[in-house]
Amino acid sequence: TTNMNKSELIEAMAEKSGLTKKDTALALEAFTETVTETLSKKDTVALIGFGTFSTSERAARDGRNPSTGAVIKIQASTVAKFKVGAKLKEAVK
Repeated sequence: TTNMNKSELIEAMAEKSGLTKKDTALALEAFTETVTETLSKKDTVALIGFGTFSTSERAARDGRNPSTGAVIKIQASTVAKFKVGAKLKEAVK
């Protein structure tokens, strides 16, 4: 298994789209900024067949320090999540 980094993703996207690497990098940056801005407003981004980016509220809870075993309070938070769409799920089976 290999991991694709950002520059490799840009290169692959440029090949598939016919765009320059510079334009592809700008498009990828615009995509990530738009998703980030949308999630920061607690809205969702749904790409039918691919998946949905959304947020979820995580309640405050008790946790444990793994080194000492001491109980610690973990504050409530909002987390980003991604739910895989049907086509993507089928493609990676």
